[in-house]
Amino acid sequence: MGVDATGLAQGAVSTFFVRRMHHHGQKLLPWRHWLKWLVVVDLDEQFILSQLARRGPWNDCGNLPAAVETAAQETRIGLVLADAEFDSERNHTYIREQLGAQSVIPAKRGKKTWRVHGVRAQMRRAFPREIYRRRALNESVFSSVKRKLSVRAPGGALSMQIRQVLLFGLAYNIYYKL
Repeated sequence: MGVDATGLAQGAVSTFFVRRMHHHGQKLLPWRHWLKWLVVVDLDEQFILSQLARRGPWNDCGNLPAAVETAAQETRIGLVLADAEFDSERNHTYIREQLGAQSVIPAKRGKKTWRVHGVRAQMRRAFPREIYRRRALNESVFSSVKRKLSVRAPGGALSMQIRQVLLFGLAYNIYYKL
């Protein structure tokens, strides 16, 4: 299974436009928040097992156990692939001890003075690149949703935007898997 997160724009102005305006020193646009969508995907079936959404920016690292636990209620988990955003010894420990699964999460780069221990040190020494390549299938899910459904979560209220994003996951599962 793969765990990943993406951002969705709240309005009609593209994030590319906002970055370009800022980069070229033109009129600064006000800081905008976006919607962050975290999914747990069965990589073999390309099926969304669990999802969370909330206002960004936000660090997803602490949400991995809850998202994976919800997915574990639906299917047996043998492997969890996630990007460096989810890197923490606590997440590795949860996956390996609580779920009895293998965890493959690259250790974040840090300062030379940082001392990395445990599973994170193991990931730095001998990272299983071949296994980790399958994590790209998460990006395929995001790409499909953004291409076929939307790249933004319209709506006035945050609660409505969150509902719409969660419906994207449901619509994806129905559209591609039924």
